Amino acid sequence: METHKKQAFLKFFLIYFLSVAVLILTAGVFYYNQMKNQFLQSEEFSMISYARDIKMGNDLSKYKGIFTHTPPKRLDKFIDIDNFTILKDKFMKYIPQNRYGDYMQIFKSKKSFDKKISKLKLQIAVTQFILLLLFGFISYKLAKNALKPLEESISKLDKFAKDLIHDLNTPIASIKLNMKILDKNEKLRENSAIKRIRKSIAAISELYENLTILLEEETFQLQNVDVMKIARESMQIQKQLYPHLKFVIDNESLYFKTNPKAIKQILQNLISNACKYNKKDGYVKVYAKDNKLYIEDSGVGIKHPQKIFERSFSERNSSGIGLDIVNRLANSLHLKIEVISNTTGSTFILTQIL
Repeated sequence: METHKKQAFLKFFLIYFLSVAVLILTAGVFYYNQMKNQFLQSEEFSMISYARDIKMGNDLSKYKGIFTHTPPKRLDKFIDIDNFTILKDKFMKYIPQNRYGDYMQIFKSKKSFDKKISKLKLQIAVTQFILLLLFGFISYKLAKNALKPLEESISKLDKFAKDLIHDLNTPIASIKLNMKILDKNEKLRENSAIKRIRKSIAAISELYENLTILLEEETFQLQNVDVMKIARESMQIQKQLYPHLKFVIDNESLYFKTNPKAIKQILQNLISNACKYNKKDGYVKVYAKDNKLYIEDSGVGIKHPQKIFERSFSERNSSGIGLDIVNRLANSLHLKIEVISNTTGSTFILTQIL
């Protein structure tokens, strides 16, 4: 599943699942508190029953080891009839014996209560876990179904784009062929209009290659690739287009687990931009350091490096689509791109995210 689909799926899933999970957990806490209060009321009532049996002289053998009491005594302070105290290992309650203020102190062990509470907690935890699993599965299905219309729309759009790009291949190839014929004429080669046409053809070709690679995003196969070797190949192409620039590249190797065609397109775009927006007699350096690939230039710099990968943002009258495609391809290949820029140039840093 592509990155954008994963993000959409996770958003749908988390909205469904977390909403239900909050309700389930809240209901569990409410039920626990309600049952705990019922258990406490039951404990208090049993202590009253014990005191009644004492007054009536009934057999107390059934209470042995559970209840204890003190002889009635007069207290100087007023005791609320609803008094009920929870101690560490027992309950305690004062029960009046007569109208003169004599009270009996009743104690009851908390063992049975603690067992009930432990059992209640376990029952609630198991029930909540089962419900979370059930609604997790339901949320998964709902999220998958919610994505279907989106996937169908994307599929139709991709098919249209593939057909359109395929149809563009013939006229682009024809324009390139005719441009080569014109370049053979020395009088036309340096003509300003021909130069502008040549640059426009290069821009159209670059866009065509970008879109072609981007539409293969779903079928990318990853393998160990020497990115420095691909960078050197891209540099050779740019040397012919920008003879006034100095190109420097390490002879070292740097391997990323990536798709060869996609990483080639990323490097072509970044190195092409480094050349396109460079200063006269400037330089472009490509080197490896700490398992990272650096593309450095002596260009005019980027005013807003944090925005350049946004589709709607562009600098220097460019379309902005090139770096947007670079960013999308990098996300698909699990590559991180950092940008450092100032008035003396820019540096793009590519890192493999393991």
